[in-house]
Amino acid sequence: MKINSNSTLLTKNHIGKISDEERPEQNDYLDAVRAFARLTYESVYIINYETMTFEYVSENPLFLCGYSPDEVMKLGYEFYFKNIPEDDLILLNTINELGFDFFKDLPGEEKIQYSITYDFHLVNGDGKKTLINHKLTPLLLTKDKKMWKAMCIVSISHHKTSGNIYIYKQGSNETWALDLKDKRWHKSEKPRLTNREIEVLRLYAQGLSINEIAAKVSVAPDTVKYYRRQIFDRLNVSTIAEALSYAVNSKIM
Repeated sequence: MKINSNSTLLTKNHIGKISDEERPEQNDYLDAVRAFARLTYESVYIINYETMTFEYVSENPLFLCGYSPDEVMKLGYEFYFKNIPEDDLILLNTINELGFDFFKDLPGEEKIQYSITYDFHLVNGDGKKTLINHKLTPLLLTKDKKMWKAMCIVSISHHKTSGNIYIYKQGSNETWALDLKDKRWHKSEKPRLTNREIEVLRLYAQGLSINEIAAKVSVAPDTVKYYRRQIFDRLNVSTIAEALSYAVNSKIM
């Protein structure tokens, strides 16, 4: 399968022309998006599915691949074809197809509560690849509940390979993982950590050593190691970096 700039990559969500009566509903939300971008270390950008363009791109260099925000906005979808390896473009095409099929079948206003996260590579200007985590959530819906605009957040992935595709619902323990072999979404519940395990993970996030964590929670260092093993087993990860990434993305901590 060859992916090129004439393909339907990430364009399955065709919404047509937005009516004049719908437009006042969007208000001037970009000021709030800009304020959020100033406060986060992550890259932020907005997709407009009516025009199939980027409506806003933050200044964080991670997503820019050596371009300026204005240059990325002008490139729009062409940016993907210039800066994503062929294998990952094929992956994104699959995510696009199956993700919007999932979204289409959700009930009305409930659609706004869902988000999707996945990993793929960006190629920088020097040719080096960086594995990033990409999150997308609806920002505005059309009157017939299609996704009009979406907010995207880009950060460094703590995984080792592309994929890792999950859908989450706000305020729910339910999650859906995409199996790329059978191309189906499989529903499960988020793993649960005990209060003590969450406490230990938060102390790791502060950069504390095992001995420092042990002193903080008044246990022996070997007990902290036990909690760490439990965290790894529950989250199905092998490093603290992966555990933190999973816990943050899944809103466990």
